[in-house]
Amino acid sequence: MAREPWYAGTILLGKGLLRGLDVKRAWHGTEHLPTDGPVLLASNHASFPDFAFVGEAGLSRGRRIRFLCRHDMWDVPVVGRAMRSMRHVPVDREAPAAAYLAARRLLREGEPVCAFPEAGVSHSYTIRALMPGVAALARETGVPVVPVAVWGQQRLWPLRRHLEERAQLSLQRGIRVDVAFGPAFSVEPGADLVEVTRDLGQRMTGLLEGLQSLAHHRPRPGEKARWHPAHLGGTAPTRTAAEPLDLLPRSAIRPTWGPEV
Repeated sequence: MAREPWYAGTILLGKGLLRGLDVKRAWHGTEHLPTDGPVLLASNHASFPDFAFVGEAGLSRGRRIRFLCRHDMWDVPVVGRAMRSMRHVPVDREAPAAAYLAARRLLREGEPVCAFPEAGVSHSYTIRALMPGVAALARETGVPVVPVAVWGQQRLWPLRRHLEERAQLSLQRGIRVDVAFGPAFSVEPGADLVEVTRDLGQRMTGLLEGLQSLAHHRPRPGEKARWHPAHLGGTAPTRTAAEPLDLLPRSAIRPTWGPEV
């Protein structure tokens, strides 16, 4: 890989912080991430630092992943410069066309690009409604789509359970974070974007629930696990209860995957 000082420095800083918190990491299905050529990754979004763990997993395959992230991060001193230098893509939900074009350009240059199609964190810790941008990019460019799930990191920063509550940084030591890559799939030129997005939701749900069901992630008997989905024994809001918190864009495609409520 070509030298990218900002990317390398950010990774080293992140590893130092994780080492200080004794965060253990494991990658699964990395063979599904190509070692070269363009690829579009679609990851769940359960906490604010998700990209750090997906990015570290990508480096295990020699790939520096370019992420689509909230545009206001570019307004923060130093952070904005780092984001530009690492070639990440700012996403303004009120004007998403610029992010689409930037991601398409990166893919055409042969880069790995990761989107969070939920367009925000999921307070129910399920795969919430998805935006059709991943399906549209894949249909236009012909690049393979690799679904991704990341789990465990939400325990560092549990989300709110109701509107009056504030999210609080936990910084719990010794947690385990798992990242799983699923088999790649392609999108035909004439494919229906809604159907492709629904298929993506099913694939992402399968990967995520596979991680959530691992023994080291399951709540202990009687534990009030606010960091775990309700339908799998946790005390996070159900999908229905989380709707006021999730702030879904109007163009999001409602779930036909995962739990019914």
